[in-house]
Amino acid sequence: MRKPLEIDIDQLLKWFPLEERIYRMRCVEAWSMVIPWLGFPLGDLLKRVEPTSRAKYVAFASLFDPEQMPNQLQGLLDWPYVEGLRIDEAVHPLTLLAVGLYGKELPNQNGAPLRLVVPWKYGFKGIKSIVTIRLTEQEPPTTWNLTAPREYGFYANVNPEVDHPRWSQATERRSR
Repeated sequence: MRKPLEIDIDQLLKWFPLEERIYRMRCVEAWSMVIPWLGFPLGDLLKRVEPTSRAKYVAFASLFDPEQMPNQLQGLLDWPYVEGLRIDEAVHPLTLLAVGLYGKELPNQNGAPLRLVVPWKYGFKGIKSIVTIRLTEQEPPTTWNLTAPREYGFYANVNPEVDHPRWSQATERRSR
């Protein structure tokens, strides 16, 4: 990137106007929710940092702070949680960096202060509590792909015709 930056959430909120987007979020475990998110397009942030032609992927890392989040020490997953997108997915106009939902500030349990929302991806791609965003030439590692590569791929596009290895994706349960 031509303009590497270290910025805080307050600066992001000054740079970009927030908009509400209502998206259906589909979990790989076959449940879904319709959520009104508040945020700004990830593509707007990426344009501001001026990616070079070498940037093929966007890598994200979450907050790792066991004092605030003691379950990070349970050993189920390696922390920090990491996720990634291809650059074309990241700059797609529907890809959102969310700072709120249901008209309110994003609560901690939903990924405050910043989380990724990609409506055509399964929910595990929506990394929460983002503290780092990097542009890379190589496909970045992702937490679930490292943990269970047979079950969780890098691309993870919602597709009811492609089953998860342990359950069907043909139907979904709508949560409220």
